[in-house]
Amino acid sequence: MNEINWNDFQKIDMRIGTVISAENFKEAKKPAYKLIVDFGEFGKRKTSAQITKRYKPENLIGKQVVAVINFPPKQIANIMSECLILGAVGNDNDIILIQPENTIENGLKIG
Repeated sequence: MNEINWNDFQKIDMRIGTVISAENFKEAKKPAYKLIVDFGEFGKRKTSAQITKRYKPENLIGKQVVAVINFPPKQIANIMSECLILGAVGNDNDIILIQPENTIENGLKIG
């Protein structure tokens, strides 16, 4: 495990967002979904998520997630990913999304 210091951690901007669009990402090399997530005052951002083992696109709409929003955009197939949704990696690379216990305001900072 690589250690980071407190200043490094403070640079990571993790926020709450709500998935407003989810569809199969046919152009991706590995099974994934194209998502649009609403981060309130921080806007709506596109991303790709390899969460196809546990989730269906129609069940993701309205789910709140935790995401890093201050990485530079990254080209993934034919979209520019603008955030990184966080999840725990289970058996067989099964991703379990990290979610707030209750519905809260989009854009709230994780700290």
